[in-house]
Amino acid sequence: MNDTTRKLRSFRGLTMGTQKPRILPWLVSQLDLGQLEGVAWLDESRKRFRIPWKHGLRQDAQQEDFGIFQAWAEASGAYTPGKDKPDLPTWKRNFRSALNRKEVLRLAEDRSKDPHDPHKIYEFVSTGAGDFSQVDTSPDTSGGGSTSDTQEDILELLNDMILAPVPDTGPPGLGVVPEHCSQLLLSPNLENPMPCPNLAPPENPLKRLLVPEEQWEYEVTAFYRGRQVFQKTIFCPGGLRLVGSEAGDRTLSGQPITLPDPGVSLTDRGVMGYVKRVLSCLGGGLALWRSGQRLWARRLGHCHAYWAVGEELFPDNGHGHDGEVPKDNDGVVFDLGPFVADLISFMEGSRRSPRYTLWFCIGESWPQDKPWVKRLVMVKVVPTCLRALLDMARSGGASSLENTVDLHISNSHPLSLTSDQYKAYLQDLVEDMDF
Repeated sequence: MNDTTRKLRSFRGLTMGTQKPRILPWLVSQLDLGQLEGVAWLDESRKRFRIPWKHGLRQDAQQEDFGIFQAWAEASGAYTPGKDKPDLPTWKRNFRSALNRKEVLRLAEDRSKDPHDPHKIYEFVSTGAGDFSQVDTSPDTSGGGSTSDTQEDILELLNDMILAPVPDTGPPGLGVVPEHCSQLLLSPNLENPMPCPNLAPPENPLKRLLVPEEQWEYEVTAFYRGRQVFQKTIFCPGGLRLVGSEAGDRTLSGQPITLPDPGVSLTDRGVMGYVKRVLSCLGGGLALWRSGQRLWARRLGHCHAYWAVGEELFPDNGHGHDGEVPKDNDGVVFDLGPFVADLISFMEGSRRSPRYTLWFCIGESWPQDKPWVKRLVMVKVVPTCLRALLDMARSGGASSLENTVDLHISNSHPLSLTSDQYKAYLQDLVEDMDF
C-alpha cells in the first residue's frame, strides 16, 4: 500500500458512519492538511488554492494526480473501495460540478493544458475560507446541474476516452488502445496502476469539418406549392446562392443555384405567375456559406426570406421560423457546436436526435401553423456531412463494432470507427468550438 492510498483511506475513515459532508468545509480541511499531491493554498489569507488537473491519457499520469477526486468520491459516498468500480471520469466531473455550484467560489485560472504542471486555480470571492457554516448553504448533490455544468461535462468527458496511435494494420488514421491499457484508462486501478506507453491521441479526422479550405457538400431541394421541382447535390466553393435567373450577377461570391422555371412543372397559371414574380425578386440571390463552425446567410435581393432548422421531411410549422434572412448583412443560420453537443447527448440516450436541415420560405411569411405545401417557394438545404454524422450515431450499436462514415466534404475518405472512438472524436471536436 503506497502513501497516497493510506492518505485516501484515512480521509475515508474520517467520514464513514457520518452524513455526507459539504464540499467547501471538507475541501478546506484537505487544503489545511496538505497531504494530497498538488492540492495547496497559494496565499496566507487562504483565499486562492490550486487543484491538479492532469489529462487522464498523459503518459506521466500518476495515482497522486487524481487523489483529490477519489477522496471526494469516497467522502461523499459515491465510491466505496472494494465494492464499487473505480470511475475516474465521473469522480472528476462530480468534483468540478460541486465546486461550480458554489457562489462563494470561482475558477480564477484554468491551467489544465499546461504541459508541465496542469492544474486549476480557484479563489473565494468573499474574504477567504472563513466560516462555511454561514456561507456554504448550496447543495452538493450530484443531480441535475445548470446548463453550463452540462456543457462543461461534455467537454470534460474527452479526458477519459480511448484513442491511440494506429497499429500496423487496420484503417488509416485510427486505432484502439491495447486491452490491458484500455482497462487501466476506463476503470483505473488506483492501487496498482499499469503504465501504458505511446498514448498520444491521433489527429481528429472530424476537425476537418472546420478547416476553411474544406468544402461542405449540400443537397438543395426546391418546392413550388409543395411539389418538388428541383434537387441537386453539389460542392460549393465559397458557398451557394439561390437565384431565379441564370443571368444573375456573376461577380458575386458563391456558386449560383438557379431555381427552375415554374412553367415546366406547374399547370396553374395563377400560381405560375406568382412563383415567377418571387423568382424575379431574388436579384443577386439568397447566399449561404460556411465560416468556421457556423453557416451564414444573406439576402442580396428584394425578396424577403425566412428560415428555420427542421426535419428533413418537413419544416416544423408549429415551431415557427428561427429568423428572417437579413438583407445586405450576414446572419447565422446554423451552428455546428450545439449540433455536435446534442449529438453526443443523443448517443448517450438523453435527448432526441439533433436537427440539421435548413428550410427557407422565400417571398412569403413563414407558414406558421399552416400547411407548408401552400407556400409558393420553399427551399430545403441539407449539409450532407451533418446527415452522415447523425447516421453514424444512429448506427453505433455495440461500442466494439466498427461502422463506416463518409464526411461528405471535399477531401474526405471513408472512416471506420467504433462507437467509442466516434464519440471521443466528437467530444474532441466540441473542445475546439465556442458556444
